[in-house]
Amino acid sequence: MSIRIHNVSKRFGPYTALDDISLDIPSGELVALLGPSGCGKTTLLRIIAGMESPDAGQVWFDGTDTTHKHVRERRVGFVFQHYALFQHLSVFENVAFGLRVRPRATRPAEAEIRVKVMELLQLVQLEGFAARYPAQLSGGQRQRVALARALAVEPQVLLLDEPFGALDTQVRKELRRWLRRLHDELHVTSVFVTHDQEEALEVADRIVVMNRGHIEQIGSPDAVYETPATPFVYQFLGNVNLFHSRVHDGIASVAGLRVPAPEHDDAEHAPALAYVRPHDIDLSRSAGEAALAATITEVRPLGPVVRLELKLDGDGEPLEVELTRERFQLEGYATGEPVWVRPRRMKVFLDRAVTATGAGVPTAA
Repeated sequence: MSIRIHNVSKRFGPYTALDDISLDIPSGELVALLGPSGCGKTTLLRIIAGMESPDAGQVWFDGTDTTHKHVRERRVGFVFQHYALFQHLSVFENVAFGLRVRPRATRPAEAEIRVKVMELLQLVQLEGFAARYPAQLSGGQRQRVALARALAVEPQVLLLDEPFGALDTQVRKELRRWLRRLHDELHVTSVFVTHDQEEALEVADRIVVMNRGHIEQIGSPDAVYETPATPFVYQFLGNVNLFHSRVHDGIASVAGLRVPAPEHDDAEHAPALAYVRPHDIDLSRSAGEAALAATITEVRPLGPVVRLELKLDGDGEPLEVELTRERFQLEGYATGEPVWVRPRRMKVFLDRAVTATGAGVPTAA
């Protein structure tokens, strides 16, 4: 089932949740709607489900306009963050619920329901828990029951709203790997909402990065991480160092370095923002070409990596560098030590906010 969202807008009083959103989701794809709280991702998911109506625009399923169809007509399965299981029903009856409430004409026979439910419990690896109640399950098990219940009605589209947000870190990691394997087996068109960058990067076929009711970028996990389209995407997807700079004739001046920025060949003394990720910085005790002098101010081991905080000599700009624990132990860097840093990859964006106001932009003599 393919989904097409065309020019969808939604307001709640003075607040614009979605502003002219368009998005195509091919059949069988697993898409993550990623962004901070209030960016509009859950509103978009609810509009796809039919739980909210857009103020403008259309939602199409397989070429059919479903914008004004009731949620029951869309054949969607919905999984909520907080499970939404019926506490007074067993695991079996929770999964069977959607089948039992169907109109009599389409309701399966009791024997069919039993076979279907047990197949689903086996699929989510809970076949031995049919007689238990939600209160007797862990958080991860409850979420798998919720997923089995959503799949019981054989949805054309599976929608998940922060499905692992209420779980602890380790369970969340296990479940998202499990969801990816399950999707590869079922190939149900799926859309899930998350604010967890790592979750989106690990699970999704494509990521839709949202901000303030707009789509900032759509692409594969590799594409949005390696080639962010906007400063927002760069900052939202992982740690990043930011430098204020200027660009002239395709060259950015960044903390005393001259950085090629061929995409801005036509810029003339334009204010710019330069970004470099902590793991894209080389650290050395020897001065080298295109290197900056700095001093280590803090060392923080973080599991497999060690994060070093530095201050650049001269202007004192703070800088973060990440090394593997093996590299750090080999080099033996220490707080207070002078070092040289060299950015391997840096992305330069024109500072539109400054340019728009004209502040700091030189004028011709």
